Parts: sequence; C-alpha cells; structure tokens
Amino acid sequence: MFEALRSIFQRPDATLLSMEPKLATAALLVHLAAIDGTVSTAERSALRGTLMDYYSLSEAEVDRLIAEATRRDQESVDFYRFTSALSSLDDSEKLEIIRMMWQVVFADRQNHELEDNMVWRIAELIGVSARDRTVLRTQMARS
Repeated sequence: MFEALRSIFQRPDATLLSMEPKLATAALLVHLAAIDGTVSTAERSALRGTLMDYYSLSEAEVDRLIAEATRRDQESVDFYRFTSALSSLDDSEKLEIIRMMWQVVFADRQNHELEDNMVWRIAELIGVSARDRTVLRTQMARS
C-alpha cells in the first residue's frame, strides 16, 4: 500500500511537463480577469484581443485556448505550473506577458488590489523586475 502511494507522488505531473508558454499565459490571464470576482465585457475582450494579437490566433483558436486555459486554471492550486513554463522565456517575452496582464487589468479602467497583487506576484515569479513591472503598469494605466 505504501509503495502504491509513493509511486503516485513520485510520478511526474504530465500537465506540468506539457505546459507550453501560450497556454500558461492564457491561464494566468483567465485567472487575472476573474480574480476580483467578476469578468467584465471589457476584460473578456482584452483577454481575447491580447492573446489573438500576441500569438496571431484566429477567433476559433483563441476560443479553444481560453477554454483549455480556464480548465487548467480551475484544476490548479497555485501559479507554479504556469510560471515555471514562463521562467525560461527571454526577457522581452516576459515583459510582454506582464504588459498583457496590465492590459487585462486596466481594460475596465479599474485596478483592484487583488489584480495588482497577482501581477506583482507573477512578475516576481518569472523574473521581471519591480521597476519594469511598475513602468508597464504606468504605461497601461494611461492607455
């Protein structure tokens, strides 16, 4: 019995190993859009638009990506599986992810403290400096 339990905990998590940056980014954006308890039409539109623009997706592709990202977000207990997929990206890609996050935050012209805290945590986890995060925040708040 103990051997069976140990084998379960020692088995690599297939979803962690197969997480691609696009899906990880989408899952974080899905979570961010809903973190304050509501997803406004503007936030939903910003979420779709940022993913479509950055990854050159069609409407059908972004719909599938968001559906899968939502499923992965609901299954997750923390951000590790998402941020670990993003940590190895180059700095410009990491900055773009934080920029997309701020775009979703400010889509409804409000910045809820939970949204702000989540962007701060993700930036720290993927290696984006506080300065860069703040500069992006200021730029997106003015947009």
